[in-house]
Amino acid sequence: MATCEVCGNNYGMTFEVHAQGAVHVFDCFSCAIHRMAPICEHCRVQIIGQGVEVEGHWFCGAHCARAEGRVGIVDRV
Repeated sequence: MATCEVCGNNYGMTFEVHAQGAVHVFDCFSCAIHRMAPICEHCRVQIIGQGVEVEGHWFCGAHCARAEGRVGIVDRV
């Protein structure tokens, strides 16, 4: 059994997420999202979907990117 790095639950069905050279252990997707999801730099929501990355800055969508002064940003559909 392994221990979730967010909630500390010692659970037989944890899973690993390998990202950027690190290995993270979680017991549920909720904990994984809590730890791994980027935060929109405008509205502060956790970005669960696609999001928009502009010059190293993360936004939940084009609206928030434009609100922070980024130009020419559009959502992809």
